[in-house]
Amino acid sequence: MPRQKKVQETKKAFRVGYVALIGRPNVGKSMLLNRLLGQKIAIVSNKPQTTRISILGIHTTDKGQIIFIDNPGIHKPLHKLNKRMMDFVYSSLQTADLICLLIDATQKYGHGDEFVLDILKNVRTPVFLLINKVDIVKKENILLIIDKYKDLHPFKEIIPISAVRGTNVDVLENLIYDNLPESEKIYSDDEISDQSERFLLAEIIREKVLNHVEKELPWAT
Repeated sequence: MPRQKKVQETKKAFRVGYVALIGRPNVGKSMLLNRLLGQKIAIVSNKPQTTRISILGIHTTDKGQIIFIDNPGIHKPLHKLNKRMMDFVYSSLQTADLICLLIDATQKYGHGDEFVLDILKNVRTPVFLLINKVDIVKKENILLIIDKYKDLHPFKEIIPISAVRGTNVDVLENLIYDNLPESEKIYSDDEISDQSERFLLAEIIREKVLNHVEKELPWAT
């Protein structure tokens, strides 16, 4: 009898890299981060500039390790705090292996979007365009958004998603792995963030304050 050849299983490469989540305020960056991680580490509020520093969210699977950088919303800085927030954004753009630009499908294209795309003009890192909140927008409107944005920047991928419902989040995760370099783990399997437990608890308290007060809210909260 002819000897059967042993078929060796090809071990898939382990992918590791930093992925910057950027976009205008309130487009759903923190909501998406929580969805991708399967747990809450970033607070969510309808108040602008809720996220004030970059927060790492670490997602480790058998495919690799994605280190997400959740950034403050991109805006033209007019004050010292705003300039510091934008410094976090610029820093993440320089260190990221991949950039995910989130836009809100319910909002019309405007000067704020032009400002974001202008920042990306000098960026050589691959950029995914994530059209968020597609669960509450008609399909024909999403197609119009895709048609407009595809000519504004050479996006590596354009993906309609819903951070709230999880629509296409699995597709996004797989595409991210495909575009990260082969590498060893940077963080251990049980690490989910670079922030301390004290910081995360303080952020949850700040989230509750933001969601329950309006005009009397001090920005120092």
